[in-house]
Amino acid sequence: MPTDRRTLIACSSAFLAGLAGCAGITDPADDPNATDGPNSNGETPSPFDGDVPSFPTLEFVTDPDLEAALLADQIRGNVAFSLDLLAHLRADEPDENLFFSPYSVSVALAMTYAGARGETAVEMADALRYVLEGEDLHAAFGALETEFEQRNEDGATVEQPAWETDESDGDDEDALGFELSSANAVWTDDGLSLEAGFREVLEAYYGAGERLVDFTGSPEEERQEINTWVESQTNDRIEELLPKESIDASTRLVLTNAVYFLAAWEHDFDPADTEPDTFTSLDGSETEVDLMHQTTELRYAEVDGHQLVELPYANGDTSMIVILPAEGEFETFEEAFTVDRLATMLKETSQTQVDLTLPTFGIESKFSLVDVMQELGMERAFGAGADFSGMVGDDVGLFVDDIVHQSFVSVDEEGTEAAAATAVEMVESAPSEHVKMTGDRPFLFYIRDRPTETPLFVGRVVDGATLQDD
Repeated sequence: MPTDRRTLIACSSAFLAGLAGCAGITDPADDPNATDGPNSNGETPSPFDGDVPSFPTLEFVTDPDLEAALLADQIRGNVAFSLDLLAHLRADEPDENLFFSPYSVSVALAMTYAGARGETAVEMADALRYVLEGEDLHAAFGALETEFEQRNEDGATVEQPAWETDESDGDDEDALGFELSSANAVWTDDGLSLEAGFREVLEAYYGAGERLVDFTGSPEEERQEINTWVESQTNDRIEELLPKESIDASTRLVLTNAVYFLAAWEHDFDPADTEPDTFTSLDGSETEVDLMHQTTELRYAEVDGHQLVELPYANGDTSMIVILPAEGEFETFEEAFTVDRLATMLKETSQTQVDLTLPTFGIESKFSLVDVMQELGMERAFGAGADFSGMVGDDVGLFVDDIVHQSFVSVDEEGTEAAAATAVEMVESAPSEHVKMTGDRPFLFYIRDRPTETPLFVGRVVDGATLQDD
């Protein structure tokens, strides 16, 4: 972990096409709609059972070329897809830590979806929670890309936190306060002709310029070139996105996405306050881990014993949300967690003096998303009946062969370092109070862009034994 007290996050996605010959609860007095009295059963109603707050509330600094209500609908769909992925990915290994980038997966598959037609497109839209259709959908993703570009420009003027200014050694790179970038590219075999409409959508909304390559004659060289591009876009955090033999003479098309995030904590954890203590894993086993501590004013909520805290980054527009379910209720909370429940908890937050304890941790995850996407209803895209005629016309039959996602995160007193990569391979068909929040047991977390309510990364910490492996 670098010692410049920064947060670094990177993720990338790749689409491969092959042609084979085959803080305190809000005071109810301040809320005219609150129902703090007992119900007919003598129980105080839970906020989860009340009216669902409007979500998301967008605060774009750019001027999206799309009606605000439509954009909000799609972003809500993106958040729902994030939770869908979490639910399905944890099912195979429920006692293990998990980390992934739903934004990376969504962008890679949105570019893929631009070439899907018929029932293939219908299934993809349902599985990926695409609420909008056609140009509107791609305009929504394009608006996010544009917003993140602006976030990056604005971040250039972010002032360093006092602790970083005091400890700066004059290194300009270490003095950077914020950076966020997203890049896309289309790698096309020089023997393949893409449909003009497909190229135009990728260029207009994803900035994905076409790069002609020779997959047929030099597949290994082209694989290395793509990997080099990904490494460059992610500050060398994602290496060997495409493993050996993943590109061969049958490959015809690769779409890549890379996202890079660098930010200092607004409120750092003092390493002198970090102490070893016990983390109780989901299976009840106990492990000694390093626990960080800080006491500061943060946005915080507690709903039915479940705690949520927001840790802002230095630019003020991105943050990490940590959700600590009530003791002994992690599994039932996670099973019932929805966009509505997230919206309710976020609505309940207020500035509160929080005694916060979290472990330093590192997570690495790698998995195929084929089974997950099929379980979500995206089935035709993986078989001979797939219709991607909007990508290459009717003469070439392509289908998705595999979707591989790999990710990494490290969190300590200085910030966060994270990376993620996705590869989609295709072949031809034959109120102010003092509270405590101690994360010494399983919790959920995600890193979001606040103005767009976009989850960039999502994770769960349930196993202390692997949290701090060297």
